[in-house]
Amino acid sequence: MIHATSQLSSALGPLVTIVIGAGLILVAVRYVGKLLKHLMVGKARDALIRAVGRNAYLAMASGMGVTVVTQTSTITTSVLAPFAGTGILTPAQIYPVVVGSNLGTTFTVVLAAFAVVGQDARIGLQAAFVHLIYNVFAIVAIYVIPLLRPVPLFCAQSLARMASERRWVLAVCLIVVFIALPAAVIILVGVL
Repeated sequence: MIHATSQLSSALGPLVTIVIGAGLILVAVRYVGKLLKHLMVGKARDALIRAVGRNAYLAMASGMGVTVVTQTSTITTSVLAPFAGTGILTPAQIYPVVVGSNLGTTFTVVLAAFAVVGQDARIGLQAAFVHLIYNVFAIVAIYVIPLLRPVPLFCAQSLARMASERRWVLAVCLIVVFIALPAAVIILVGVL
């Protein structure tokens, strides 16, 4: 990939590499989802439903464990999303697994931060622990306060309903959440 993009400028080459990499990830996740849909029949499907739907805390622990092993929450959530889309699992069953996978990502980040050496190691470790503490407090707040438990699931289901009726809502949401807000924070931090 580096050799193929070496003829491009120093700014455009890495950008093209990132776009191609993101595209390959989307293609892989799509086909993994289709493959799992065909594999999850009979006893395998029943075992998945029992493992995910039995206890929210066990589902959370399994999501965290899978994410720590695979070192990415994207795999965990992307594998489960087609099951929600086809009705094999409900969003309420998948929700604790996704929460656990988010927590598992923080452990991966902390481990990676310990591997950093040099003058920026302390900043990386601080950022990793902020990520961990933020996720732990969010889980505690959502699961300890019963009034807050259904809020994230309600928001996700409402957004899904709106996005299925109007596709542009999803595009706007993704642009705002993943591009505009982070850019605004980076600009504000740079200014302050």
